[in-house]
Amino acid sequence: MSFDDAELDRIIAVALEEDLRYGPDATTEATVPADAVAVAELTPRKAGVLAGVPVAARVFRTVAPGLTIESTVEDGSPAVVGEPALVVRGDTRALLTAERTALNFLCHLSGIATATAAWATAIEGTGTAVRDSRKTLPGLRFLAKYAVRCGGGVNHRMGLGDAVLIKDNHVVAAGSVANALAAARAHAPRLPCEVEVDTLDQLDEALAADAELVLLDNFSVAECAEAVRRASGTTAKLEASGGLTLDVARAYAETGVDYLAVGGLTHSSPALDLGMDLRA
Repeated sequence: MSFDDAELDRIIAVALEEDLRYGPDATTEATVPADAVAVAELTPRKAGVLAGVPVAARVFRTVAPGLTIESTVEDGSPAVVGEPALVVRGDTRALLTAERTALNFLCHLSGIATATAAWATAIEGTGTAVRDSRKTLPGLRFLAKYAVRCGGGVNHRMGLGDAVLIKDNHVVAAGSVANALAAARAHAPRLPCEVEVDTLDQLDEALAADAELVLLDNFSVAECAEAVRRASGTTAKLEASGGLTLDVARAYAETGVDYLAVGGLTHSSPALDLGMDLRA
């Protein structure tokens, strides 16, 4: 999977600045000889799905371009307990200076990928995809959405200007679902447009206005099934959202909706436990 190098460099620079704004790593400089070299292994301590291996590698290269980096695993592959995801050789001080920043990225992104993979597995074979949201940590959306893809999910819009999402407050402001859709199409005709509905009656209004994508907010499984029935014969895609949990994921997917929107993938997935160990 590819990265926007400039964006990645910006994110890494911000992360390293948090650690180095007060000066170099005082603990490492006090305890590690300047000419010391070592091998660092970044290894999963819990099974999951890897994401962010190239990001961690880039952190090390940013701290010390002369480090030698080896990786035999790709993002999206299983995190196997005890098998290194990344091996870095060279200046010990550089290895220890970069350690926490590299692990912060690798653990956080692998946690998102692992959680996404659990959803993707739960709905496998239904034709429904799990999708993220903009509920991401500030500054990390680019990487969080990348991690979702590593776990087998698909991305919703990246920001506010690359797609239209008419939510309930927009509908209130516009006066109706139909009015909001008409206004959005007139203002941004080239952007994909999605509208959120709270009831089956609003769904009917959206379908009558030829909505291309409808978000079913807090619909029950039965209501989603009815929504799919009503949308049959149209080109509209349907997305279930609101309060979804892994234990009901398949039931929702089997209604025939196209997407399950899961904000928790990026805002509350626990980090996957990986650690770094030095050896001579």
